[in-house]
Amino acid sequence: MIRSMPSRLFRKSASAALGCRSASMLSRAASKPVALCAIAAYARPVLEPRSFVLPSAANQFALRTYAVTTVPVPTMAESITEGTLKQWVKKVGDYVEQDEEVASIETDKIDVAVNAPSAGVITELLAEEESTVTVGQDLFKIDTEASGSSGSSSEAPKTTPKEEAAPATPAPEAAKPATPEPPKASAPPPPPPKAAEPVQATPAAPSPFGSREESRVKMNRMRLRIAERLKQSQNTAASLTTFNEVDMSSLIEFRKLYKDEILKKTGVKLGFMSAFSRAVCLAAKEVPAVNGAIEGPNGGDTIVYRDYVDISVAVATPKGLVTPVVRNAETMSMVEVEKAIADLGTKARDNKLTIEDMAGGTITISNGGVFGSMMGTPIINLPQTAVLGLHAIKDRPVAINGKVEIRPMMYLALTYDHRLLDGREAVTFLKLVKEFIEDPRKMLL
Repeated sequence: MIRSMPSRLFRKSASAALGCRSASMLSRAASKPVALCAIAAYARPVLEPRSFVLPSAANQFALRTYAVTTVPVPTMAESITEGTLKQWVKKVGDYVEQDEEVASIETDKIDVAVNAPSAGVITELLAEEESTVTVGQDLFKIDTEASGSSGSSSEAPKTTPKEEAAPATPAPEAAKPATPEPPKASAPPPPPPKAAEPVQATPAAPSPFGSREESRVKMNRMRLRIAERLKQSQNTAASLTTFNEVDMSSLIEFRKLYKDEILKKTGVKLGFMSAFSRAVCLAAKEVPAVNGAIEGPNGGDTIVYRDYVDISVAVATPKGLVTPVVRNAETMSMVEVEKAIADLGTKARDNKLTIEDMAGGTITISNGGVFGSMMGTPIINLPQTAVLGLHAIKDRPVAINGKVEIRPMMYLALTYDHRLLDGREAVTFLKLVKEFIEDPRKMLL
């Protein structure tokens, strides 16, 4: 005969056997002695296999880890610490490739493109357009783990499988037809209000002077910087301008003879700027102060003489005047100078100049003749000492060997800093440039 078990030991054994079933069941079973065989017969294993449900695509997307990178305002140049955020090229949700432009920052000298450090999706923009941003400031955030398909802002939102499988719940009105109610006696409609008579506006008397509208546009950073620099030049340098005129006949004939051959051989269009650049380099050897500068505190107390010539070429752009530099022009041929000037002009018009392209410069050449200017007085580009102004070529009667002839003539203007250059040096320099241009063969000697 099987012996019975005490209640306390029964509850403990039954809990293990039944897999910790409910307390009420155990209490009822413990109230009477139960045979061990009955317990064994009643108990059954509860170790049922558990099913694991894989997360849906939506859950996988929600649980994906993000590698968000914060991109700061890049270093633009040693002398530039801030700029104006001119335009966001991309917006939140856009996918960008590595080195693709995201924003454009306008500085005093150039526009700086901010590119994506790696491919990804823009998640947040941290600055507004037209606001001032400083170097190192956080600019935008990019998720570098996102792909192009998931980051596209134009992609329509996907529906989850649950939403697709869920049947539409019928409207209560469709399930039970509404019982028609007897029509109620409606109150008589109120009389329509009287229409207000339109007030005839008295037209403003036309101005006898025509349109007198005004518009105000904030100056961009480059324009402000140009204004500041030019006014600084007027206030600092003792500017004086000397003039001369040059017969362009020989140079025009020289260009006509060789321009097609040079274009075919090198792809460079031969112009007049290379000849004037070469003439300036040769004349500066004779008058080195033209290529010098004044440095030091309180307006300067030291003269710097240079054995190289870096020519700043004035180029007009839609945003203002820029002066990219042809470096070591004294070592270049006329074709090399012409190519360098053409490349810098293209970069300036395409807004792709860098700070390095415009840094330095020892003397400037400004060609206002391309716009039809007959004569002008250019302003010195500090800390330089002189600027040569070229003007339009016009046929004029001149005396040649006692006879009046029609020749293509150009006025030359040299504005110089009288603190460093006296009239004798300035006039000598300009006269040398005139002689080199009137007889280009001298530049080969």
